[in-house]
Amino acid sequence: MIVLVTGGSGCGKSTWAEKLIAAWPNEKRVYIATMQVYDEESVKRVERHRAQRADKGFFTVECEKDLASAHIPDGSIVLLEDLVNLMANEMFDGGDIGRIQPALKDLARRCQHLVMVTNDVFSDGATYSESTKEYLKNLAEINRQAAEIADTVVEVVYSIPVCVKGAIPCV
Repeated sequence: MIVLVTGGSGCGKSTWAEKLIAAWPNEKRVYIATMQVYDEESVKRVERHRAQRADKGFFTVECEKDLASAHIPDGSIVLLEDLVNLMANEMFDGGDIGRIQPALKDLARRCQHLVMVTNDVFSDGATYSESTKEYLKNLAEINRQAAEIADTVVEVVYSIPVCVKGAIPCV
């Protein structure tokens, strides 16, 4: 099963995605971490996410860009956290945004289950620079492609999962 989980910042989407994966029986649970740590805030966020998944049996693979290079055992249950960071890293840190979608398709093909997390960053009404507008356009396209390959798309609103496509798996 392929699941795309979306929602606003701090809405509980990561917690819900981790609970979903923890509910599926499999000894090969892989957490693909895409966040680059730049400052105190990002250090705290990484620490919070590590503590949150501490006893859930995840093996963490750090993969800030070039998702295809991540060594993920076939048949794993994978949590990809998240598309927002992956896109930013590919776009602004010498990567290649064109390799994201093929890598997602390949990962989905090889996994027993794949849960991809992304953010809804499109409705804040702010005015952005041209480079940020380009980033948002590219992120929207990757989100669309991820939703297309997903069996289920869930938007988490105030920690409540709302099904957008397919059916919400039992958690």
